[in-house]
Amino acid sequence: MDALAFATARMRENRTAAMPNPTVLLFKMGRDCFGTIPVEVTGDSPQPTPACPPGGDQPAINPGSHTYPLEVSVQVDKKPAVQFAEQTLGALPGSIPLRPLSVNIYSYPVQQPELFREKVQMNPAELCLAAVITMTIPLTPQLFARVQTNVPDVVPGAKAVTVEHIRIHGTALEGNLEGDAVDRDVIVLLPPSDEKDKKRRYPAVYTLHGYSIGAEQWTHEIHVPQTVEGAFAQGSHEMIVVLPDSKTIYNGSMYSSSITTGDFEKFIWHDVVGYIDGHYRTIPSRTSRGLVGHSMGGYGASRIGMKHSDVFGALYIKSPCCMSPMAGGGPGPADQMKERAIAGEKKVAAAKSPADLAAQSPGFAAAQDATAAAWAPDPKSPPLYFDLPTKDGIPAQEIQAKYAANAPLAFVDQYIGNLKQYRAIAMDVGDQDGLRFDAAKLHNILDNYGIANSFEIYPGTHTRAVADRFQNHVLPFFSKNLCFTADCR
Repeated sequence: MDALAFATARMRENRTAAMPNPTVLLFKMGRDCFGTIPVEVTGDSPQPTPACPPGGDQPAINPGSHTYPLEVSVQVDKKPAVQFAEQTLGALPGSIPLRPLSVNIYSYPVQQPELFREKVQMNPAELCLAAVITMTIPLTPQLFARVQTNVPDVVPGAKAVTVEHIRIHGTALEGNLEGDAVDRDVIVLLPPSDEKDKKRRYPAVYTLHGYSIGAEQWTHEIHVPQTVEGAFAQGSHEMIVVLPDSKTIYNGSMYSSSITTGDFEKFIWHDVVGYIDGHYRTIPSRTSRGLVGHSMGGYGASRIGMKHSDVFGALYIKSPCCMSPMAGGGPGPADQMKERAIAGEKKVAAAKSPADLAAQSPGFAAAQDATAAAWAPDPKSPPLYFDLPTKDGIPAQEIQAKYAANAPLAFVDQYIGNLKQYRAIAMDVGDQDGLRFDAAKLHNILDNYGIANSFEIYPGTHTRAVADRFQNHVLPFFSKNLCFTADCR
């Protein structure tokens, strides 16, 4: 789609200034917080060649038309093969129709007004939660699976790793009230030398995926096995890489401990680690285990990492979400916050089962349900077995206290002794990622306690650089900081 046409259709301008209109700002908020944009796209067709070069005459086709993409397809004499579903954002002043957009729209950076930037800096965690609560727009699994990431070049001479798809029984997940699977998919990548050297043992790195995706989609975002093979070929020591699946009926477990979802925290540090040590040639020592996660997985890595330095010896936290205490309703005028909260309460009250609620809340729209199930479980509240942080649109203090108790920035001070046990801690986040502010806060807290840690803000969005970072930063970090012999301390 013509980038010039898109830009001119979604800018507000006068004689002296121009800025993105509210639709673009909402999309940017979603991109900065989650790395995706709320638009439903089905089918597959190449974008047509731009009708004119940047700076030339305006296209003859009206870029503001709801059928603009199809009109462009007709102009180039191709049968349309892509279907764009127009979505709307409710619970706002009026209703903003979202025009059909390219899934690549976030590749065109926009300059947000200063007022918007200040709101992001004031409370990024609350802003991201607002995106979760208000952007109740269907996001297809196909769209999530197609999150674009910069893929490193294939390293010449890289040797192939072995990829195994297994299932691990989650004892910690048994009896969960929302009916999530207890036997979980896990992907294991074994080093090139594993097949030939049967006596050799390896460290293991446990890699946690983000919200709305599972282990399989995670492999496509970080482009394994290619990036693992590339890291080994460039000098990183060989290790076993483990990708457990923690996606739930509401698209994410938050790697937390809950009777409603199951104890996913224990599933990772106990069930998965125990199974891998029992079935593969690992070095079964904390100093030979690494933990890394991105986005929701970054939250999981920080949460589990703070509590279980007895299990892991090196920790890498990437673009972590949900670090600050969050409240229902999101930012904005009090009446709008209350209206959004009441709408959420009505939807939850009308749901007949977890499956029913999930069907009404595809994609990121289910995030408020995922966090409630993880952080405010209620075994006496069927059929969903969780409480929302508001009642009649008014904050419920006792429930909000439960949310706050699950925020790493709130409980990190309790685990300073554990964090000091790590051989190394690293954090990174993109400079266009709204989560960078809370990541910086965690870095500063560790610095204030004298805990050695590295922190990098790199050029990129929430997801764009994850594959490159995994090959060229994450695995080299573990290569340097894990023990590769049994007698290493």
